[in-house]
Amino acid sequence: MFKSIKELNVLNKRVLVRCDFNVPLDGSGNILDDFRIKESVLTIKYLIENKAKVILMSHLGDPEGKINPILKLDKIGERLGDILKTEIMKADDCVGPAIESYTQDLRGGEVLLLENLRFHQEEKAGSLEFAEKISWLGDIYINDAFSVCHRAHASITGLPQYLPSYAGFLLLKEIENLDKVLRGGQGPVVVIVGGKKIETKSKFINKISELADFVLISGLIKKEIQDKGIQLLRLEKIMGPEDFLDAKDINQKAIDMFCEKILQAKTIVWNGPFGKYEDDKYAKGTLEIAKAIIESRAFSVVGGGETIEFLKKQGIIDKFSHISSGGGAMLSYLAGEKMPGLEALM
Repeated sequence: MFKSIKELNVLNKRVLVRCDFNVPLDGSGNILDDFRIKESVLTIKYLIENKAKVILMSHLGDPEGKINPILKLDKIGERLGDILKTEIMKADDCVGPAIESYTQDLRGGEVLLLENLRFHQEEKAGSLEFAEKISWLGDIYINDAFSVCHRAHASITGLPQYLPSYAGFLLLKEIENLDKVLRGGQGPVVVIVGGKKIETKSKFINKISELADFVLISGLIKKEIQDKGIQLLRLEKIMGPEDFLDAKDINQKAIDMFCEKILQAKTIVWNGPFGKYEDDKYAKGTLEIAKAIIESRAFSVVGGGETIEFLKKQGIIDKFSHISSGGGAMLSYLAGEKMPGLEALM
């Protein structure tokens, strides 16, 4: 499907890697969760060991095309350096003659982190001119940012038009695990959709209900469906709490109903926690769902920043088969939507 990074001879080549270092920060710009940074390490390590000149790029937050000191990638570089136990050099921009010269002076095995791509409004606009300027910094392009492949941004869809392009290990892992679900995951298949915002999830629910035996939805999503008159397909497969739809936690009756279905499953997809999960008083429902998934021993795919945050806080994140780095991208892929970043790689 995609050309893999393993097909490459990267010795002394300038390799541009699109990562996703868009991590949650506090008000001072300190990293609250480095999950996405750690996920990117496999590709970067491989390139360092094979003596590539490694040039990393990412966005962080949405500075709307302006320089925002809190959204600079300096702390990302420091954390990545700590994880890799190597020096990460940091550029003060992501394009321009000075940066191009910097990349030419790199030696094999060295790593340079470019500044936040979204300090340039052309990144989100998908500007080919901007993509071409970035392309002058490298000889090869690797996309390892599955989580933004549903966006037609310059560094995602533009760069493959100018450089030989390959998929990184994280992107390949994401596709492999999501395809296990799409290409006939062992049944019964149970899909769990928490949170709210039915507008962004209705297409996913309709598509995934084709192959799922049951789709379990939160009370808030069920309430939105009712209030907005949203028509979903295959309603016989879709189950939510019967009452107290906007409660801060799901009640025992709903927990029992959900867990009964989960414990029968052989394949489970989960996106979104339930209720006001961030308050320990209201975390019981989400925790019971998580425990049931673990107990089921099903092949489990989990995605979404809030869900991952919850599982990390509970210390059980390693009990699931695959943790997806992309919540929105995961839903788009499983809904069968076109993914501009993946199409560009092909």
